[in-house]
Amino acid sequence: MVEPTENNLPPRWADKLLRFFLPDELAEELQGDMHEQFTYQAEQLGFTKARWLYVWEVLRFCRPYFLKRRFLSKSPVGIHSDTVPIFSLIMIRNYFTIAWRNLTRNKAFSLINIFGLAIGISCFMLIAVFVYDELTYDRYAANAEKIYRVNVAVTGNGNIATYPNVDYAVGEGMKSTFPEVKDYAQVSQATDFVKFGPNQFKEQHLAFASANFLQMFSIPMLEGNAEKALVEPNTIVISKALATKYFGDQDPLGKSLAIGTQQKEFKVTGLFDKIPDNSHFHFDAFISISTWHVTNPTWSNLGPYTYIELYPNADPQKLEAKFQQLVLKYVVPEVQRDMGISIEEARKSVDTFRFLLQPLTELHLYGGTKYEIEPGGDIQYVYIFAVLAIFILLLACVNFTNLSTAQSVKRSKEVGIRKVLGSVKKQLVIQFLAESILITSLAMVLAYAFIFLFLPYFNQLANKTLSFWFFLNYKVVLALLLVSFISGIVAGIYPAFFLSSFNIIRTLKGALFSKSRQKKPLQSSLIVFQFTVSTLLIIATIVVYQQLQHMQNKKLGYDKDQVLFLPDTRVLGSNQMVFQDQLKQDNRVVSASISRMVPGNNNLNGTQVYPKNEKSNGVEIHIDIFNIDYDYIRTLGMKIVQGRAFSKEFSTDSSGVIINESAVRELGWKGLNPIGRTIVRSGQHEFKVLGVVQDFNYASVKQKVAPAMMMLGRNYGGMVIKFNTADVNGFVADLNKKWESFNPAAPLEYYFLDEKFATLYAAERRTQQIFSAFAVLAIIIASLGLFALSTFIIEQRKKEVGIRKVLGASVSGIVQLLVKDFIVLVLIAILIASPLAWYAMNEWLQDFAYKIDIQWWMFVLAGLLAVLIALLTVSFQGIKAALMNPVKSLKSE
Repeated sequence: MVEPTENNLPPRWADKLLRFFLPDELAEELQGDMHEQFTYQAEQLGFTKARWLYVWEVLRFCRPYFLKRRFLSKSPVGIHSDTVPIFSLIMIRNYFTIAWRNLTRNKAFSLINIFGLAIGISCFMLIAVFVYDELTYDRYAANAEKIYRVNVAVTGNGNIATYPNVDYAVGEGMKSTFPEVKDYAQVSQATDFVKFGPNQFKEQHLAFASANFLQMFSIPMLEGNAEKALVEPNTIVISKALATKYFGDQDPLGKSLAIGTQQKEFKVTGLFDKIPDNSHFHFDAFISISTWHVTNPTWSNLGPYTYIELYPNADPQKLEAKFQQLVLKYVVPEVQRDMGISIEEARKSVDTFRFLLQPLTELHLYGGTKYEIEPGGDIQYVYIFAVLAIFILLLACVNFTNLSTAQSVKRSKEVGIRKVLGSVKKQLVIQFLAESILITSLAMVLAYAFIFLFLPYFNQLANKTLSFWFFLNYKVVLALLLVSFISGIVAGIYPAFFLSSFNIIRTLKGALFSKSRQKKPLQSSLIVFQFTVSTLLIIATIVVYQQLQHMQNKKLGYDKDQVLFLPDTRVLGSNQMVFQDQLKQDNRVVSASISRMVPGNNNLNGTQVYPKNEKSNGVEIHIDIFNIDYDYIRTLGMKIVQGRAFSKEFSTDSSGVIINESAVRELGWKGLNPIGRTIVRSGQHEFKVLGVVQDFNYASVKQKVAPAMMMLGRNYGGMVIKFNTADVNGFVADLNKKWESFNPAAPLEYYFLDEKFATLYAAERRTQQIFSAFAVLAIIIASLGLFALSTFIIEQRKKEVGIRKVLGASVSGIVQLLVKDFIVLVLIAILIASPLAWYAMNEWLQDFAYKIDIQWWMFVLAGLLAVLIALLTVSFQGIKAALMNPVKSLKSE
């Protein structure tokens, strides 16, 4: 006799599997027969094959269909539900079969649930991807967590001005002074022409970068050495797209590009793929910063963007606290020299001068200065997106909960019968949760269709370039499945326990819901919640729209209508003035000025100034510089409020300046006559104040007007043209022809000042669109739920309506009776939403220097819209019920 071992017995796991799926008494009987068969097969075929055949037989017995037949054949009356495991395959199949029958039996309610949940899930997933993209900016660098940008903050007259670009000496000074600093890198953005063949092409995204910039930021190189590519002067590393543009399929390494009006040659020493989308800069080429040959770098002015990389054990906060010693060692002597003051006065002057560290991973969402390389995001809008997405998903879940509990009358007898036949509460809960999960699964499929359809609009709304293929990534699919499953559980958990807890006797007698007007606090609360969210979003949309209109219609202090700006007239060289004179001869041209500095542009220079012989007025201030000609103020329609504008009649005007009203206040001259006073800028250059121009918003209205001064001197960067004609297209066409006659190689580039002004409020416009879109979605979901719920409740009161009509009630009276309860709930929602909206929008408005006051009519308008939407939703069913023939409604079932 063979001793029993692991190798000559049936697999234990197969026996366990058999006992898991079959009732104990059935499993024991089958197992005995199968062990006898195993022994026979082992003798005939061998133990290995016998074991495989045993496993095959076990799997056959575990098939749901076969199990079902075996259960039914063993008992003439069937097996009691308690003998079948709740989570067996046959029961799971049974749960979803019944769930599908209930869905198809109540098509209208099922479609509303599926449609609402699909909207909620699709919105949630789109926003989740947006939030993920925003929070992962600048994390592609290998040591991103240890890279910081060096900012400088200057306090003057109670205001703190932060600049993201520091002077040239700062990076090297920090590295050589502090052992915590592993390395530093610098970059400065540029825009210039690239000459290729007979033509010139404007490249908007060029940069001068230090030799180690590519390595610090892990720029994905295709060719060339990231460590050495930018070491030598006059070298350039270009993107794959730029290489294809100029060299086609040829290898660009070793070739040259001519850049700038002087057509300086730069040798291509490297090729990179592309800058990742979620980066705070997107350059097409990096030029060696050593090309500039910066001599005697300074500390106290503004220069390139400077980044430092710290060693792993370095503490950035402790390091930042040490920076003040650099200010005392380097900045103070420079200020003393430039201002011609004592060391004590210089130290007092820069007492509020601070170097700060900002983590690389926070630049996109927390940058916030007007001097950023690119406009960044805003953590505030990330929060807004995320909260609204969660609310939309909750609204859809609320719909499901409300409609499921509303159908409790129809399901009550079903629950009673199931309990009489032996169903336990656990089985009923699982059954109702299965229905919920089935609905959310179908909603998930529809959500993918919504994502596919509306992704282009979402990209436009959120200023993203997300692809639909991203949503097919297995991680995203798993996340969507998880969201759908959780949504199904959240939406179905209350109805499941609510329906499964019905009393058997009362449900079968029909007494549980015998009172047609029984109060349902949960349903009422959920309706209030839905319309609270909807009303809050309507109010927010109104406030954002009014703030946007306020900013766009605010008096700017200059004329932006029918003003053209040509940013590249420097390519005309000495012909700029000739081109200007010819334009002035056109009777459609009111005025033309040579200057590259216009409101809305971000290429202003700045400097520190202080009043001469008035040191008691306070510290020096930072002031933005406009280099202009004699026609600039007239061309832009600015107003001189004191003194005069520049004039060719005064030869000494080249040493004079015109300052704005903000500069007068910052210099401590408020209430005094500033005309004839002298201000001094770095290097002891003195300028006499000739006039004061009315404050004009040369940046976003979101910010206060900063101090500015205008200096006379031709700035050969661009040209501002004020014209007056109804045929704008014809004027632009003639302007293009005139440009080609001067420089056919470079294309004419221009923009209208009013259009440029509008781009300053892109973030606010997106906010308005976000609130509008979410408000519409919230209203749709709430209206769908209210429509279905009112339909169901009015159906319950059908006989009551018939009796009232027989007794003489009017149609309007019946409609009023039916909709009254719903309107009361909406009014409660308005009362709750109004203070919440006021607080939230008041906080949002704090970020604006020039903001509206929240008016009472905004809340009234939002409330009226919410009531109107509820009336339209409920009244349709109310009128339909009121017009029904009472004979039909009073007939017995």
